[in-house]
Amino acid sequence: MPPFTKILIANRGEIAIRIARAAASLGLTSVMVAPKDDASSPHVAAGDAAVELPGAGIAAYLDGTAIIAAAKTAGAGAIHPGYGFLSERADFARAVRAAGLCFIGPEDAALDLFGDKLKARALAQACDVPVLAGTVGAVDVTGAQAFLQALGGRPAIIKAVAGGGG
Repeated sequence: MPPFTKILIANRGEIAIRIARAAASLGLTSVMVAPKDDASSPHVAAGDAAVELPGAGIAAYLDGTAIIAAAKTAGAGAIHPGYGFLSERADFARAVRAAGLCFIGPEDAALDLFGDKLKARALAQACDVPVLAGTVGAVDVTGAQAFLQALGGRPAIIKAVAGGGG
């Protein structure tokens, strides 16, 4: 068993509901969070308790300081970020740990590395993992047009270098 019995789920929607179900199956109590304008969302009712976040909308779920405060207020020993929002933020994971709570997710070093798509791509290449054609950094419109033209009509994905944050 983990060193905690209550987790705060720092997310909403289906993922928060799934995490709450998994927590319940492990005998853990789950605390949901939501700003006032999201208080009637299904995920709020799926937990054992709920804490109102300050702010409104998506911005409330991105307020790491408020999320940590909510966990402390609820007596949670851990925070599960789900995916998106704060899940790829190494600074948030560090802040959670600095607050004496368990961050349910990757170690900071992994978040630092894989939160930067260029660093992750370079690691994959260094490990001889095949990667698709891509740029090696930020490009302007002219650079993007040249890259897309070089693909000869093959499909492309445009991805931000840094992940997380909704």
